[in-house]
Amino acid sequence: MSEPDRPHACVGVVCRKGDEVLLVKRGREPLKGKWSIPGGKLDRGETVREGALRELMEETGVTARITGLIDVVDSIMADAHYVLIDFEAEWISGEPVAGDDAVEAAFFPLAEALKMVSWDETRRVITPRDSAIASPAPALPHSLD
Repeated sequence: MSEPDRPHACVGVVCRKGDEVLLVKRGREPLKGKWSIPGGKLDRGETVREGALRELMEETGVTARITGLIDVVDSIMADAHYVLIDFEAEWISGEPVAGDDAVEAAFFPLAEALKMVSWDETRRVITPRDSAIASPAPALPHSLD
């Protein structure tokens, strides 16, 4: 099946529990076998916040409260275009259990999480900021792996 002519709307959640951040190890492309934040494509009819919380629950079993928008970033590749909408969230309940397309899920201290992720964009969004909306990032003309 070929990629659609339009971008994919995707959401990501930087879920914090105290000084720790929640990461998942991806079980499917993109980023298969890599640690990243929970997230995925929006479903038709859901808002970006609903989609973010749904993806968080599906991939980790964790519930959280969205506390702000981190950034909106384009990832443009030769064969696909993703619009990534990343939210900051505060953990409410649940212990991480991998589900959906995640093969592992756990909270990690930030310093450890920064070493585990392989994509610079993930490092950027999990690094805490003083403002709710981070400075704009340029379009990302490279692959997600």
